[in-house]
Amino acid sequence: MTGEALDEVVRLLGRLPGLGPRSARRAALHLLKRRDAHLRPLAAALVRVADDVKVCAVCGNLDTSDPCAVCANPVRDRSVLCVVEEVDDLWAMERGGAFKGHYHVLGGTLSAIDGVGPEDLRIPALVRRIEQAPPPSPEVVLALGATVDGQTTAHYIAERLQPLGVAVTRLAHGVPLGGQLTYLDDGTIDAALRARRPFA
Repeated sequence: MTGEALDEVVRLLGRLPGLGPRSARRAALHLLKRRDAHLRPLAAALVRVADDVKVCAVCGNLDTSDPCAVCANPVRDRSVLCVVEEVDDLWAMERGGAFKGHYHVLGGTLSAIDGVGPEDLRIPALVRRIEQAPPPSPEVVLALGATVDGQTTAHYIAERLQPLGVAVTRLAHGVPLGGQLTYLDDGTIDAALRARRPFA
């Protein structure tokens, strides 16, 4: 491996989220020291992923099949559709195992600053999906981030879906399980107060 090739690997690794130049160099050296155990299997896996993984035409998930395994699963509840920002949000929901319905990945959030409008996301596809769904229309759960852009996107989607007569809900915001008030930010405490419910 020439110095130029190694620099290219470090540069490409440094583009990954959470990896700066130093972390990228450490990762590259680690892989090189363990070529047979780590580098070659990783390189082969990356080639397979590049060749075989595709975007699900139904929900926007990533899988080796289209439709993806979630959309193709006949056991999943078709009466609930969870809208998430990105594929990693879908994976987080699946990791918990509590949600048994279907998903719709937007591909981001609306952002006037970044010039991201509704047509740049999969919002029109969501509206078409609801319009074409067999009756009864599914409940739409907006599982978007508690950020300004996330909430703006949620309100926009709710307004777009209102004429279709679907039930639109959102994930509860507030104190996390095991959380202590002293460590929470003001916005989280405010959301928890507004979402309070009777003590059961």
